Amino acid sequence: MNAEADALLNGKPESIGDLFDWRVATTPDDEAFRYPDSSDGWVSLTWAQTRERVRELGAGLLTLSVGQAERVAIASTTRLEWILADLAVNVIGAATTTIYPNTAPDDFQYIVNHSASKVLIAENADQAAKLDGSDASVDFVVLIDGEGDGEHTLSWQQLIERGRQKLAEQPDCVEQAREGVGFDSLATLIYTSGTTGRPKGVELVQSNWMSVGYGVEELQIIDADDVQYLWLPLSHVFGKCLIGIQLVIGFTSAVDGRIDRIVPNLKHVQPTFMCGAPRIFEKVRATVLSMGATGLKGTISRWAFTVGRQSRPYRLENRPMPLLLKVQYRLADRLVFSRLRETMGGKMRFMVSGSAKLNAKVQGWFYSAGLVIIEGYGLTETTAVSFVNVPAHPRFGTVGQVLPGTEVKIADDGEVLLRGPAIMTGYHNAPDLTAEALVDGWFHTGDIGHLDGDNNLTLTDRKKDLMKTSGGKYVAPQKVEGALVAAMPFVSQAVAVGEGRKYISALLTLDADNAKRWAAHNGLADASYADIVASPAAHEAVQNFIDRANQGLQRWERVKKFTILPQEFSVDEGEVTPSMKIRRSQIAEKYADEIDAMYDKEDIDE
Repeated sequence: MNAEADALLNGKPESIGDLFDWRVATTPDDEAFRYPDSSDGWVSLTWAQTRERVRELGAGLLTLSVGQAERVAIASTTRLEWILADLAVNVIGAATTTIYPNTAPDDFQYIVNHSASKVLIAENADQAAKLDGSDASVDFVVLIDGEGDGEHTLSWQQLIERGRQKLAEQPDCVEQAREGVGFDSLATLIYTSGTTGRPKGVELVQSNWMSVGYGVEELQIIDADDVQYLWLPLSHVFGKCLIGIQLVIGFTSAVDGRIDRIVPNLKHVQPTFMCGAPRIFEKVRATVLSMGATGLKGTISRWAFTVGRQSRPYRLENRPMPLLLKVQYRLADRLVFSRLRETMGGKMRFMVSGSAKLNAKVQGWFYSAGLVIIEGYGLTETTAVSFVNVPAHPRFGTVGQVLPGTEVKIADDGEVLLRGPAIMTGYHNAPDLTAEALVDGWFHTGDIGHLDGDNNLTLTDRKKDLMKTSGGKYVAPQKVEGALVAAMPFVSQAVAVGEGRKYISALLTLDADNAKRWAAHNGLADASYADIVASPAAHEAVQNFIDRANQGLQRWERVKKFTILPQEFSVDEGEVTPSMKIRRSQIAEKYADEIDAMYDKEDIDE
């Protein structure tokens, strides 16, 4: 490690289990977690109460013969029990294998077997059934929801009861189990849902999570009085890293992974910060825009966002606004922006976007309304956080500066290379893949980017995703797709195509709710989703939006033709990964006829 990294971890707890005990001892009576009960009321847990539950679960796992660094797989949506189970694995020195709950049975079985997980903690019988017919290595299955047989399959409560009995017989069994676990001990296996081939198991050790937690603490952007709204998939490295950061800083997390409960929950929880993928912020913006306010209300809203856009340079640079603009912004805030902030709970200090590139237009729209979205960057292999903006002075279009303790350099071909304590030890049982990714200690991210004079990183594309048109121009599909989604309030997904073609085209899917909302304002109130997709009015509207998006693109990047598909891309159809990343090759193969139809026959035959 470098000197900065050494200083970051010097004198700190050497495992997540030790860090958890330190947090409990430091603030035992502070609120740790908030979670919904069966009637959607909110229940709180202090750190001391959390420790009691975690130790019972940890002791329960010891009765199932789980040893140090041995794997316990968790397949569940985001909920309090996921966090308790993960911490229980940590406090006995074992390692968690995370599995997306929407993982198909074939990949599910592969992950369980490849990781050699001894126990599967499944949300319900449907998740556990994904092991049916396999030669899975698990000795026990624990159901968070559902009844067990008390032998091979245990209920959540049965695991707790076994733990209580173990603790009564051996009160210090949890601490004894963790003896000898240190920075280099395996903590987690996270399988990256690759866009091609089998997922790869990323080995993350104790120091990986610790360095990210203490690195974020150094930035002083979050403090112990903050309240986080946590809905991200905990099976994803972005969601899971938030647990480690919380252990270091000590803030409260309100936990509920149900997407349809985000907006109503924000009003009740009133969080001060929230992390999310770009899609959730795009969807909030698209919902507001698709409401299509008309008359005086619509005029006021459009005027307000025009004023907000004019105010941005002054506010970003911390310069005083001209008097007239200052008065106009105050009025716009009172009439429009304050209502949007109330929808987000009214106390939101900032939001963090990660896991994919955030469109600057979306970021600017929220900033106009006084809602700051900072963008960060990292990968599973870098424990989620490698770069992050600071809310006090965000740099739109960049992912900020490198996290304390991490080093960065840009290769000759523009690839971003990273080194430091947050970098994985390697891919599980895949030395060849590890050797390709880690060269002389530097992790090759596969992302193309550049640093500005202040060392803020701007990402342009994935190295392997660049398209080359028949005219020899390179096009970054993510740039085109981001411009399209930002410009079209009822478009859900966009895939740019054009490799070897004369021009760029796009496959589009519509967000059903926003499409119907748009239709209601455009003479199609009773139309079905299929009728909306096929309607000339929708195609005309999409063309107008594409024309607008094209204005911000280079000539060779502009979309000349498009096709609206009858349904959104799905995991079940193999079109997106469990983390909703586009599988470009599969989509290109499945929709080859639709793609060919957007090009002249002469172009296809070339």
